[in-house]
Amino acid sequence: MTAGSRGDVAPYTGLGHGLARAGHEVTLVTHGCFEYLVAGSGVGFHALPVDPRAELESTRGRGLHRSATGAGKLIRLVGMARALVGRMADDLVEAAHASDVLLLSGSLGPLGHTVAEGLSLPSMGVYLQPLAPTGDFAPPVTGVRSWGPAVNRAAGHGVNMAVERVFAETVRTLRGRLGLPPLGPGAVRRARERQSWPVHHGFSPHVVRRPRDWRAGLDVAGYWWPYDGADAQLPAALRDFLDAGPPPVFVGLGSATVPDPGRLSAHVVRALRAAGLRGVIQRGWGELHATGDDMFTVGEVPHSRLFPRMAAVVHHAGAGTTAAGLRAGVPAVPVPIQFDEGFWATRLVSLGVSPGAVPLRGFSAARLTAALVRATGDPSYRRRATALAARIGAEDGVRPVADAIGRLAD
Repeated sequence: MTAGSRGDVAPYTGLGHGLARAGHEVTLVTHGCFEYLVAGSGVGFHALPVDPRAELESTRGRGLHRSATGAGKLIRLVGMARALVGRMADDLVEAAHASDVLLLSGSLGPLGHTVAEGLSLPSMGVYLQPLAPTGDFAPPVTGVRSWGPAVNRAAGHGVNMAVERVFAETVRTLRGRLGLPPLGPGAVRRARERQSWPVHHGFSPHVVRRPRDWRAGLDVAGYWWPYDGADAQLPAALRDFLDAGPPPVFVGLGSATVPDPGRLSAHVVRALRAAGLRGVIQRGWGELHATGDDMFTVGEVPHSRLFPRMAAVVHHAGAGTTAAGLRAGVPAVPVPIQFDEGFWATRLVSLGVSPGAVPLRGFSAARLTAALVRATGDPSYRRRATALAARIGAEDGVRPVADAIGRLAD
């Protein structure tokens, strides 16, 4: 069960496909607009209401861009999400009635756990971000690198409380419907922690080490790669463009929206040309675009097929796109926009596969040009990216989840 943008859904198609190959019957429960992602994967689908792209493009969604800080965006997001979660509760309960075990993303944790408790179903978390408080780093959604161990942990608890506010009213109503004691999300979370409720995190320990101060039951499994299908291909016109010259640079912002797509697109093209580079520009939800013989604009394409052919990747540093770039072993230039993107951008720089981030706030063609020249001109970035890709490629992120499901079933 998951909710959010495409990046909050795609990794679970790979996890689900791996579990299906291990003999489980798997259903992905998420927004109806993402049903196409499971085609051919052997994973069933149960649609949730709410179209996340429509919400981000609404007046309320565009208001996120008016916040200058991660905390400000989080406050706006909390208000936005509170109005939406109640619309998903009935479908979550309906899907759970046909299930034996519930795997819950971080974006639906409190609500999904209430459903599991009410129906007496075993459950576990399958998270794409490190959400539990730790002294090792600040909460990823704040976009801050670190305030020091004590403040990092306190901020982590504060963020959890803010997230619980999103679900509080819906959880209270749902607990009454399911005959559960009238506990708030905070009390439910504390009970989960006392029981060492299991959570597996879908990223590599080579990218984010498991914090030493995490409680028992919180583990880092490794990446869950989106299901692309064995016969996934790039469009013929794109293959022709790739073959016609040196490796280009990918530029895409995934499911992120931007205030002025035309202006940003022009800056991107100017930066690529100033660096002497060709570009593959992905429209994404931000509606980027470019024209010219040295530029190619694409819609959705499998990153697993495209990224290995790139000289570098410029992206918003969402968890999924960050993972795809690391898997391909190519240098990165992150352009973080909001929430956990600053966290992943910092990791890319710390790992030595990126010369530095160029955040959207304060973005300029000159800054992007300088970063691209370093990322593509200094071979050390690709060398480190290639070595890290080999380590990540040796991991099997599905197996720890499959083993945990076996323990839950027993």
